Formats: sequence, C-alpha cells, structure tokens
Amino acid sequence: MIYRSTFNPKVRANFEEAVFLGLPDAKGLYMPEHIPELPSGFFNELGQKSLVDIAYSVLQPYVEGSIDAESLKDIVLDTLSFPIPLTPIHDHVLSLELFHGPTLAFKDVGARFLARALGYFAAEKNNETTVLVATSGDTGSAVAHGFFEVPNVKVVVLYPKGKVSDFQRKQMTTLGKNIQAIEIDGVFDDCQNLVKQAFLDTDLRESKTLTSANSINVARFLPQMVYYFWAISQIQRNYPEHKLSPTYFTVPSGNYGNITAGLFAHRMGLDIQGFIAATNSNDSFPKYLESGNYFAQPSVATLSNAMDVGDPSNVRRIQDLFSHDIQSIRQVIQSKSYTDIQCLQAIEEVFKTHKYLLDPHGAIAYNACELVPKNGLSIILETAHPIKFKEVVESVIPDAVPMPSHISAQSDHEFKISMTSDFDSFKEYLLSNV
Repeated sequence: MIYRSTFNPKVRANFEEAVFLGLPDAKGLYMPEHIPELPSGFFNELGQKSLVDIAYSVLQPYVEGSIDAESLKDIVLDTLSFPIPLTPIHDHVLSLELFHGPTLAFKDVGARFLARALGYFAAEKNNETTVLVATSGDTGSAVAHGFFEVPNVKVVVLYPKGKVSDFQRKQMTTLGKNIQAIEIDGVFDDCQNLVKQAFLDTDLRESKTLTSANSINVARFLPQMVYYFWAISQIQRNYPEHKLSPTYFTVPSGNYGNITAGLFAHRMGLDIQGFIAATNSNDSFPKYLESGNYFAQPSVATLSNAMDVGDPSNVRRIQDLFSHDIQSIRQVIQSKSYTDIQCLQAIEEVFKTHKYLLDPHGAIAYNACELVPKNGLSIILETAHPIKFKEVVESVIPDAVPMPSHISAQSDHEFKISMTSDFDSFKEYLLSNV
C-alpha cells in the first residue's frame, strides 16, 4: 500500500515510511492511495469470524509490502488480547465497550498495534526510535503502556498541566524506564503543536529517528477500524432482532481519529447507515458541518477531557476522504455538541433508569443518540472506563465506581518534568536528554 499526503499527493511513502515519518509535510497527513473494498463473502460470514481473524483481513491490505502475513497475524493477536463486548443499554442503544484493555481506554487498540508494528520495524533495522505523543487524556497512558520496555524505542508524552485526571496522569508518569512524561503549562493544542514542530525541525530529524503515536499516525487510527467490524459481527451473532435495523455509530470525538477509522470501515463495505460525531464544548466540527467553512478555535476544558481539542487534525483526512465536498460529508456524518451539564445528566439518567454506568465521553455519545431516526439502532462508542473519571461520575450516582479486577493499584512515585510551551526549550531537551 502506498500512502500520500493530503496536502501534496506527490509526497508518497509505503506503510513503514509513513509510520516512522508520522507527518508527510507541514500541512498534510498520510492517507492510503486507495481504500480497498472487501469481498461480499467476507461480510456474509462476518458473524462467524473471530476478532483476530477480522483484524487480519481488514488490516492486511494497508500493511502489504511492509509487514509479512505471519508477522501481521502475530501483531494483531498480541494487540487484541482483551475483550471488546457489545452491551445493551436499552432496546435501541448498544454500547461498544472499548475499555477492557490495560489502560481502560479505546486507544489501547491503536497504541498496542503501533507499538508492535514499530517494534517489528525497529528489530529489523536495529536502531533506536523516539516516539513523540501529545495527549488530552487517554492517548498518553495507552501509548506509554503499549511501548513500555519495548526494545529500541523511547517515548516522550506531553500532556497539559491540570487538564487530565489524576488516574490518567499516573498511568503516564509512574512507569519510568523508556517512558518520559512532560507536563506542559498550556492546553492540548500546545502539546500537539510542539510535537508537530518537532517533526518538521531539521536538527531533530537529522539527530533522531522520530515518529508519532497520535492519531495523526496511520498505525494508530487504522487499527480502530477493526472494532466497527467487530460490532456488526456481534449484532449478527448475538442480536438477531437488530440485523435489519439501520445502524448508526455515535462517536465521542476529539481529534477525530476514531470516527475517521469508522468512515474507512464504511468505505471498505461495512453496512453502516451513518455516523454522529458527538462533541463537548469544543465544537469546531459541528460548526463546520453547519456553515461549510472550517475554522480552528481555542480548546476549552470540559469534564470529557480527552475530547478537548480545538483544532482536530483528522478533519483533514475526513475532508480528503470526501474530496472536500461538504454536502457529501453531511450525507454520512451528523454532529452536535453537548455541555458538561448535559454530560452529567446523561450519566445520572442512564444509571438510574438502565443501571448502566457511562463515563463522561460515553455520556456525550449517548446524548447524541437523539439524532438517530426512531427506526435506527444506535451503537455508542464507550471509550473509557468510568473509574478514570471517578470523581465526576460519583458526583451524580449513589454508588462507588468499582475498580476493574485486572487493574493494579497505581504507584505514588511519578517520573515527570514540567515545561512551558516554548519550542526551543522542548527541542533542547530532546537533543540533550532523550
């Protein structure tokens, strides 16, 4: 598979090159040159396939020429080592629970795949790679754990000071070894801008092998296609009453890598009626769909902090996918923003009425189910375990949020440093200490 820049189609790379480079140029993101359609027989048998078998079939065309078949099978088997159940909330709303991995967030899927792909490439080249990642919450912890003690790979995680939960922060800062956490005095967009500037800096590129683990990296967002296929597979297997229902995915959206992956799955032939990009007060995308003109805006801190992104990178991929035709985008995607108050109301209502516990991101997605037609089936992506937002969730429910049995107690010893959003200081740190 060849990948091209969304800004300059003449800039091309294979999968390995795209993974290592992260960004093709100053204004673009990598996109596959074409999106393959899967044969009808694959979909006819989808309900009988395992998660790993689905993952191999879906991802193989995208890594062709860079990862051999047996190695890819090993990578997806190791990546998808936890369940991703589709659980009913009530008759017409199901929750795809993406929080059963080691860091209790959907980003475990993409981060673990990326870590194993990079480990595969690094072992072949026998050279050291530095992974730079900006996070508004869950990305950093998923990447840190996915890459922890991976040979020949160092990870630098940037997170905004005071804008991630204590649980999220400790998942990034208590590992040490090959994981370095940096607390930036700013917002997520400041962290993301530092990462982007680093990739485009000649001195850094000449002295270090840099790559990204944000959803700007093709190896981060492409594996997220898999669980859309897995959700439909579970409907065919476990929910025969919904086999003929028009299916809509409501996706809590921050940097828009998750919904981009769903759009890819749709283009590959998966039967999805439509998508709802559910946002918090960071509403640049709903405004884009309404006006037809995209404008970045400063990020706003909310209770659903992993979505606090004012200038989501993957909007460029969505625009590219639809050839910048806003009418075509509107036919497939709806979008609406919700306040913190509406978020808390959803957590309280769903727990009281249906005994299902939402996290703040899943609550935003649940609210967006109002946009699904009455004859449609809503699948919300429940992207994080409520324990990661314990204080927020427990403020509106009568019970304590239980700790998942597979998660051990967090250490109080943190390995972190603090910085401003000044790029020169960040660059000097990378050159001198990483």
